[in-house]
Amino acid sequence: MTDQKNKNEAPRPDAGKILLEELQENTPLNGKSGKRSLGQIILIPILAVVTGLLLGGLFIIFTTEQVYVAFGQSFGAGLKTAWETVSIAYQALFNGSIGDPAAIVRALGSGDNLEIRKAFNPFLESMVASTPYIFAGLAVALGFRAGVFNIGVEGQIFIGAITGTFIGYSITGLPAIIHIPLTLLAGAAGGAIWGFIPGWLKAKTGGHEVINTIMMNYIAFRLSDWLLNGPMMRPDSFNPISPSIADSAKFPVFFGEPTRFHMGFFVALLVAWLVYWFLFKTTWGFDLRTVGANPNAAKYAGMNVTKNTILAMVLSGSLAGMAGINEVMGVNHNLAMAFSSGYGFDSIALALLGNNHPVGVVLSAILFGTLRNGATRMQVVANIPVDIISILQAVILMFIAAPAIIRTIYRLRKPADGEGEITVRSWGGN
Repeated sequence: MTDQKNKNEAPRPDAGKILLEELQENTPLNGKSGKRSLGQIILIPILAVVTGLLLGGLFIIFTTEQVYVAFGQSFGAGLKTAWETVSIAYQALFNGSIGDPAAIVRALGSGDNLEIRKAFNPFLESMVASTPYIFAGLAVALGFRAGVFNIGVEGQIFIGAITGTFIGYSITGLPAIIHIPLTLLAGAAGGAIWGFIPGWLKAKTGGHEVINTIMMNYIAFRLSDWLLNGPMMRPDSFNPISPSIADSAKFPVFFGEPTRFHMGFFVALLVAWLVYWFLFKTTWGFDLRTVGANPNAAKYAGMNVTKNTILAMVLSGSLAGMAGINEVMGVNHNLAMAFSSGYGFDSIALALLGNNHPVGVVLSAILFGTLRNGATRMQVVANIPVDIISILQAVILMFIAAPAIIRTIYRLRKPADGEGEITVRSWGGN
């Protein structure tokens, strides 16, 4: 009877084999195909940035009154004015974000330390602006890798800043070697708690993380307003601002005045390496990526999808929390209302531009930070609105999200199925 039953039953396929087949179906990267994929991953973002800058130049021309006046005089004068306008704008953008090459050469020739710091300050300021982008971009990218849409990074940044700031000013007498990590970890813990809530709701009740994280953002904003107007308000101030954190909780600043380049940039690079190591070199990271790539295959292989979903949101939230406390420890040294200028929302575009890879996120963060830092000088020197930078970022993201446009413009070959593409799970979580 038993033998007859076994003959009638179809043999159950091996779970590991099913898992590998499911993953290979979505990532056919082996041999030469893997090399071509790397080329596609690098080439498309570069061409998207170049194309974005070209279109940005057109926006600058179309929004500059002097260009229309010049075209009213003659076509040649209009072209000349358009070229000069774009050249001045992008030169100001470059000098404001990287530095004036002539000034750098003069400063190095003078040997004056103060002049050298001033000459290199634009580049160092770009690195300062890039640091919170690195943390926030890693938060979004890790979530995408695990198949969750963490749209709550902005709120987690606020909560991380709140918890870290409290530890930074309420605890005194500690040496910096203890107080700095403690403050940073407090910020990470605050963000982790704020990420755990929507992660648990998604895993246990099926509540979609996009809706829950957006709602958590508003709770974080209003909670921050209440705290800064109440329990965390500086006693000697009428403004909604927290007490300054202790000197022992501040990130060390390199090179001295007028630079603000601080240790947080190197902490961000270290965290990016740890995220890479976790995702691609550990079993937990493999489980997270597998759940993100195909949760059904992961569940069939015995992986705990619920646990990994919660873990992904917790880790993502902790990275976002570090972005928030980084700004307090390295730049502001206190917490004020609306201190985050949209880092959490920009990080979504940043993660996509970096193809959800830690290395790509770091490079994209430096690009965003450089554009953001140079935008102020572009506005002052060339009288170009800083909103042009937002347009540039939006256009670049559009081309990244629709690589077929770039391939059509530059006549690139169509890649194999799934090759070099950015993929995240659908709104339904499947």
